[in-house]
Amino acid sequence: MRMMNAVLICLVCAVLPGTATAVETYTNPVLVETYSSPFMGTVGIGDPSVIFYGGKYYLYPTGDNRSYDVYISSDLVHWKKGPKVFRSSGHGAWAPDVIYNPPDRKFYLYYTVNRRVGVAVADSPDGTFRALGTLVKHAIDADMFLDDDGKYYLYYVRFPAFRIYVQPMESPVRKKGLPVPVIHPTERWEENHRAITEAPWMLKHKGTYYLLYSGGGANTEDYAIGYATSKSPLGPFTKYRGNPVMKKGKGVFGPGHCSVTEDADGKLWMVYHQKTYASPGWDRIICIDRIRFDDRGILHGIATRGTPEPAPVTKKNRLSAISLQQ
Repeated sequence: MRMMNAVLICLVCAVLPGTATAVETYTNPVLVETYSSPFMGTVGIGDPSVIFYGGKYYLYPTGDNRSYDVYISSDLVHWKKGPKVFRSSGHGAWAPDVIYNPPDRKFYLYYTVNRRVGVAVADSPDGTFRALGTLVKHAIDADMFLDDDGKYYLYYVRFPAFRIYVQPMESPVRKKGLPVPVIHPTERWEENHRAITEAPWMLKHKGTYYLLYSGGGANTEDYAIGYATSKSPLGPFTKYRGNPVMKKGKGVFGPGHCSVTEDADGKLWMVYHQKTYASPGWDRIICIDRIRFDDRGILHGIATRGTPEPAPVTKKNRLSAISLQQ
């Protein structure tokens, strides 16, 4: 494994009349690792799914295409590689998604292997996940969403059409009714190099459902992130006119396939991958950037690379800032 030595954390003291605050910074990328693939040559890690549990963040990315590793952090910036949590019998292990299910205190992994979505279960976020079976065939990029009312919805991508569907669920492992199509490629940026809408991630804000997704050629610098909104998890969804909200520029290439989590202040952070270079390929690196909603409910974010940015707030650096103000 090769961790990124360029990750920078520094303490900057900004002094105002009678006050002082501590601001930590970080620099993207926050996690780099490479594998040798017999089909694609040298590949990086991408498609990160992140959960927060027991005071730590757990990140599950696409890696060697045969298994999934977990990476663990207390601040979203410094990551330590944990154990291998899932192994596939064949190639094509992509885009994992993990949730913690409070009713049974279990962790569920939704995996893509050989273009089918399955589910596995474990007792801990860094434990070994035991496969329970296939949920959807001819599908990739699963995302399980647990709504406030306790209902489950599995979002996934039909392959090779690259249309996003939602499957109502009776439980984390049992389907309920028929799947519902929600979005498909219609916009120019989604059709750049190849018509694609994929990598769904559901985010709920003030009663509105925000379906984050990626579009365009996944191995190109033009891969990007947009979103669509609805008043129901089943749709209909309306794509934001200002899409894509995370795109290339200023040294950023192909930002895509995101998940979202919170820091200790409740601020939202997008965890996603970028390409290392502009040329086509799977040279991916893990990055984080702050996102926010404005008063109109519009989601904003800017993909960064190589520039110091204000870091996620942790309990530790929040206490440091308070002590400086006293």
